[in-house]
Amino acid sequence: MAQNIPVSLSYTRLYDYLDELITDGVITHQTAVRPYTRSQVAAMLEQAQQADTLLNMRQKKELLFYLNEFALERDTMVNNYVQYTDHSTFSLSLADPQFSYKTRDNNFKLRFRPILGGNITASKKGAIFHRWYGAELQMDIANHLSIWGSLRDNSWSGDWLGKEYFPTDMARIYGARIHYGASQQQPALTPLAGVQYKEANYGGDFSDSRGGINLYTWWGSIGIQRENITWGTAYHASNILSGRNPAAPMITLQLTPCKWFQFDYFHAWLVSNVLDSTYFYLEHTAGSAEPVANYRPYNKFMAANMFTFTPIKHLSLSVGNSIIYAEQTIQAAYLIPIAFYKSLDHLLTKGIRTQNQNSQVFASVSVRPVNHLHLYGSFFVDEVKFKRFKPSYPEKNPISYLVGFNWSGWPINGLSLKGEFVRSYIACYTHSIDVLAWTSNSYNMGHYMGDNAQSIYAELAYRPVRGLLLKMSYTNDTKYNSYAYQRDNIGETISQKPFDHCIYRNNEVRLDGIFEPHPNMYLTLSVGYNHAQGFDNLKENALPSEDIGNAQHYLDKFCPLYYQGKNLYVQGAFSFGF
Repeated sequence: MAQNIPVSLSYTRLYDYLDELITDGVITHQTAVRPYTRSQVAAMLEQAQQADTLLNMRQKKELLFYLNEFALERDTMVNNYVQYTDHSTFSLSLADPQFSYKTRDNNFKLRFRPILGGNITASKKGAIFHRWYGAELQMDIANHLSIWGSLRDNSWSGDWLGKEYFPTDMARIYGARIHYGASQQQPALTPLAGVQYKEANYGGDFSDSRGGINLYTWWGSIGIQRENITWGTAYHASNILSGRNPAAPMITLQLTPCKWFQFDYFHAWLVSNVLDSTYFYLEHTAGSAEPVANYRPYNKFMAANMFTFTPIKHLSLSVGNSIIYAEQTIQAAYLIPIAFYKSLDHLLTKGIRTQNQNSQVFASVSVRPVNHLHLYGSFFVDEVKFKRFKPSYPEKNPISYLVGFNWSGWPINGLSLKGEFVRSYIACYTHSIDVLAWTSNSYNMGHYMGDNAQSIYAELAYRPVRGLLLKMSYTNDTKYNSYAYQRDNIGETISQKPFDHCIYRNNEVRLDGIFEPHPNMYLTLSVGYNHAQGFDNLKENALPSEDIGNAQHYLDKFCPLYYQGKNLYVQGAFSFGF
């Protein structure tokens, strides 16, 4: 199957449709590792086509819609409404803007697609405008080599982002939303994708360049790419790898030698955002007799693997481990795909009695006991000692767990109900050495609420006709006592009662309407209400590691200013190509 190219995680309607078919028992596929490749999606769609007697009328129309989008992967040519084509080798279309080409022997395939979009968010506080444009190119050569790349130029503007409105250096954009605060080390607690931006008087700009090259065959692939990934089954936000941080360049390996087993590995170059005092450039300036030192960040790397087993049709189990390390150069030991990295870490560091690196273990389980019902859970273990599981033991393991369900397609076709619950204990995702924390570009790579936090998510969705999704969602995010990871008193810190005193809470209700008239083309209208609150924590007997402050301190620290307090807002968006 040609084109081993990732399908953007932003293509949410496609992922929702595939998950619907999996939950309904029409097709089978693991859901713990995303994104899927275009070849995997094409194979799932063809599997659904062979079982079309199990589909309702809307699902059949959706299937024909997506089969056309993945025509090149199926060695056919796309068929759009407004196009110039010879129906066998090329197609230039306007209704779904793209150029598609393939040779008659299918040894070369190409897709070029422009990208354009805009979003307006308005409330009584004012309006914020977000626009983006760019293009993407995908190529497949001889059914064994895939090359792809994309560029999106983004700009945010509006009174609530302008320097005329805020004091100097107090307007910040984080997670595609403004954040009030001068430090770039504290992204706001939102589930939206993180960015690194360039400030401007009107708001901020950022560009997003992604792409990669994969060498592949039917049983696996190896390559280098920069794409967002998620590990751990979840519908709202995973607690293992959520894909929220800006995409990191990585070497990837995926093996699928049989239907019941998949292996994934990557070695990534993360962005530490921690300056190295020994690594700098000297710059000569007109205003200084001495050269100015421009300090560079510490190197930061990550290696991770995931083993996914499907022993029976409706049960999938994934287990893996990872390590974040900050050496001057790449450590060859962590290029070994199948390894327990904590063991290798001890080999490399214990002999000289130095501080080891930061390793983790995680697991994800997905079970569909009956058609239409999906139960799942994910577990992230930052550090573990089994004696800490005893109720009488004061210290608690810094772990995170997620459980959820999805009831879909019965008794009403197109109706689904989802629920998700996440809890992360004190010191989970954090580290006493900043450069070794579970972050990249200062964004937590796990659940966006971080440690000592809880999140509840519920969603009721309905798909009345092909291309239309209507959903109502409720999110309750709660942050409890905030602690710094200080190694000399970490035992005392994790002995504190978790989920004890709330310092920040955000409740949000949203109504979303999403319409996809053509593949990769979205029309979206949303109405939402949120209530973000901070709560005082001014106790006198606090630990040295505990963050003490009043309600406004926590509100400013965790919540974008635009969404502080009670807010009723409206969003409208149009995009094609994402």
